[in-house]
Amino acid sequence: MDRIEFRYTVGMDDDALQRYLEREETAVLALADDGDAYAIPVAYHYADGSLYVRLADDGDSAKMRYLDRTETACLTLYDVDETGDSWSVLLTGSLRRLDGDERASFDETAVNESFLELRVFDEDIEEIALALYELEIETAVGRRTPE
Repeated sequence: MDRIEFRYTVGMDDDALQRYLEREETAVLALADDGDAYAIPVAYHYADGSLYVRLADDGDSAKMRYLDRTETACLTLYDVDETGDSWSVLLTGSLRRLDGDERASFDETAVNESFLELRVFDEDIEEIALALYELEIETAVGRRTPE
């Protein structure tokens, strides 16, 4: 390994980890079905220790099938700047769909204020339903390039 370039990283304390979660708006959500994995970019909202993921549910998508079968999901946030300094946050936990009063608290105004604009592809907008999930965080680990 004497010819491989590397850079040391250090663990983040809880305060630093919280700052990244509050500052960022997008991440990669990894789902699993037995031995198969499926990862998608998502918009998320973090407030008061709770992390919410907004998904478009068109009724028949691989993402929703994987989501239904996933016991433990992984959400990954990361970045590398132009100098090579980097950071990453990994969260794991179960995903719980918001229903009833919890879902009602995220009306259209709250969704628009809490999440980035919804990215759609070929879907008919009228056919898309928003699904909101809370990632019930079981583990949270952050690493960064030391200052």
